[in-house]
Amino acid sequence: MSEVDVALPLAGLILLIIIMLWTMVWTAIALWKSARNRQIAWFIVLFILNTMGILEIVYLAFFQKNKAIPLKVRKTSATARKKTRKKNSKKK
Repeated sequence: MSEVDVALPLAGLILLIIIMLWTMVWTAIALWKSARNRQIAWFIVLFILNTMGILEIVYLAFFQKNKAIPLKVRKTSATARKKTRKKNSKKK
């Protein structure tokens, strides 16, 4: 076997790994966004079809909703946290 014979399969393997990583990243992002935006049809299509990231990029660029459904986060001020700590330390 010559060096050329070994280099071609190695180059093909490296290219395959790069394509797989590319696809996995775009698919994961598109699935996450479609699930968060409750776009079930898009989620199913993106989950079933493998388009090497092309359909995922099209979805992310043109079809996803602009805003994700907001999570309700309770904000507390630093003084409110201090008061809570004082109350908890008195109970001990």
